[in-house]
Amino acid sequence: MIKRILFLGVLLISTMSYAQFEISASTGYAIGSAGMKLGEEINSTKTSNTYGSYGEGINVQLRGTYFFNDTFGADLSLGYLHGSDQTVSNVDLDSQQVDAIARARAFGAAASLVYKFTNNVYGRFGALIKLGGKTEAVVNSQTVFSDAEATALGLPSGTYSDTDYVEDFHGVFPLGFVAAIGYKYDLNEKFSLFVEAEYYGISLKRKDSELQSFNTNIVLPDGTVAVEGYYTLDNLPDGYVIKTTYEDDIEHTNTDTSKELAVKVPYSSFGLNFGVTYKFKGKGISKAE
Repeated sequence: MIKRILFLGVLLISTMSYAQFEISASTGYAIGSAGMKLGEEINSTKTSNTYGSYGEGINVQLRGTYFFNDTFGADLSLGYLHGSDQTVSNVDLDSQQVDAIARARAFGAAASLVYKFTNNVYGRFGALIKLGGKTEAVVNSQTVFSDAEATALGLPSGTYSDTDYVEDFHGVFPLGFVAAIGYKYDLNEKFSLFVEAEYYGISLKRKDSELQSFNTNIVLPDGTVAVEGYYTLDNLPDGYVIKTTYEDDIEHTNTDTSKELAVKVPYSSFGLNFGVTYKFKGKGISKAE
């Protein structure tokens, strides 16, 4: 027992004598990987699927890394994703025009193990979780009234409704996978620059969504607004609700239009990051380059 305690003590002292802590800041751009169907594009001749991932976009990260020895370390990072616009619906018909996009605004964290292949090349892999944020849908829809509808409202033929709304979607906390390989260039003993290729493997199950704004104007054929605010958040048209919840099971007898079946949406991506690292302390035998 005494020998074991002495061995653990020596191991702890040797680890602490090497212990190196560093912080990094980076930014980069990621493209979607394993893209899934997000929506459709419809015109007078065909209907096409649109594919993508809400993980596409610009990201920034702050990372703290603790090295136990010259080879292995542990990494904790916090990040923000400013997602690119993804097409959810694009309709181009004589009687209807729809332009609907959605984009991620998300905060996440990752815990990883780090391995130094050489003084300059490293790899890391670990677990990824989404801490907060939203997927924001921004929609514009224009629908031409039929002649009967226009006549009933006392409006000329060609009058249309112009609807704009924003809806925020939230999901349950997911667990994903992160892996990266990078190259580091030392500027001096304290500062270094790095570039890395990073992969995120994660999807998000929707929990609820809520309308943030809603407005419908009635517009004459010449573009003049005949009625402003015909529909608003306080007076929604049929088929719209303020808040929607997403569930795994819905009874056939359900009449609550605020409930829909849950779906998973993709956040997986492959990106390239650039950053700077500051080392607080460290000593030990370096690995060969």
